[in-house]
Formats: sequence, C-alpha cells, structure tokens
Amino acid sequence: MSEAMLSKVRKLLAQAEDPACTPAESAAFTAKATELIARYGVDRALLAARDPARDPVGDRVVDVVAPYARDKAGLLAAVADPLRCRCVRRRQGNGFAMHLFGFASDLERAELLFTSLLVQAAHGLAGAVVPAGEHPAAYRRTWLAGFAQVVAERLRAAEAGAVAEAGEPSVALVLADRSDRVQRRLAEVYPRLRTAPRRRLAGGGYGSGAAAGRRADLGGTGLTGSDTSRGITG
Repeated sequence: MSEAMLSKVRKLLAQAEDPACTPAESAAFTAKATELIARYGVDRALLAARDPARDPVGDRVVDVVAPYARDKAGLLAAVADPLRCRCVRRRQGNGFAMHLFGFASDLERAELLFTSLLVQAAHGLAGAVVPAGEHPAAYRRTWLAGFAQVVAERLRAAEAGAVAEAGEPSVALVLADRSDRVQRRLAEVYPRLRTAPRRRLAGGGYGSGAAAGRRADLGGTGLTGSDTSRGITG
C-alpha cells in the first residue's frame, strides 16, 4: 500500500476512534477508510492483470489462540472472504492455525483489517454488559458472531462499490479470474477439504455485536508488527 494512502487510512482511523467523535462522524470516517481499502484492492488487481509478477498468488498462516479462538477464526473468515481470500481452519493446541490463500495484496488487506478488528472487538466486548441470567461466554460468542456477520456485509458492499466506481467492464472479469486462481491454489494444497458443520450458538449478544460491527472502523491500523492472535480476553 502506498505511504500516502496508508497515511490517509491511519488518519481516518484515529479520527473514528476519537472519543470526542459523534456516532455520525465516526461512521463517516469509517466509510471513507473502507472505501480507500476497497479501491486499493481493485487498483492492485488491474495492475496485476497487466503484470502478474506484481501481485502473485500466495498463502500465509495466521495463528488464532484461546480464549474464543473459534470465534476469532470466524471473524478472520468473515474478513477474508469478501476480500477474495480463502482460508482453511486447522486445529492447533487450544487454538487454530488459519491457512489463508489469496493474492499478495488481498492477503495484506485481510490481515491488516483482521488485526484492527480484533482490537475493536475487544474494546466492544469490554463495554458490553452481559444481561442478568446470561452465561458470559455464551453471550460473548453470539456478540462476536453478530460483529463478524455485519463486518462481512460491509466489506462486500465496499468491494462492490469499488468495482462500480472503477467503471471498467473488464474489472469483474479480472476479479472473477483472481478468485478462480485462488480456489485452484487452495485445492492443490487441500484436495480433500471438508466443510465444517454449521455452528449453533445460544446467547443473547448477537444484536449488540452486530451494532458494534456497524460502528467498526474497517480502515486498518498498519501493515506490520501486529500480533493478530491476542485481541480478546475473557
């Protein structure tokens, strides 16, 4: 990501997280940061279509640790999929190793956003009041589920907006080809991959988590030096 764009994203993030911001102001800063991240993804895809060496298909492993490791892994998947990455969840000790596949620029975006969102989710959970009679862990898991689902919806909308803004008929074809290439790479490494059974959660935190997801900043915090496994404690 260019230093100029990264500087803009960091500034928007700082403004959105400012306690003095009203919810409307924070939402406006969030929307702009998300737009920049999405536009960056489209720009890199178009450049790579002309020069594939600029943005190769690759993979990386992100360790996700307890507590709430499965819920954190779900958040990573919710971020990765709209950004045209694919991930495989592997059990590792008390947590998971999430094996991500994608083009270099998309992997960069996914890990950047996941790092930021883990911190934001931790702050949101810290301020969430568990209703009387609710099991705290069950409430927090459903809170995280709501947060992840809304984040995924917002990212898909931002990506679609960036494609429409590009105004080039070839963009959709380029992105579809990139998704196919990522899927083929995953299939080469995991030819017998199985889909995990649908998870059932019992708790009343979904609505509160979804509201936090709507407020979350999707601009990212930086490109390197972050520990993506320890944003949430319980």
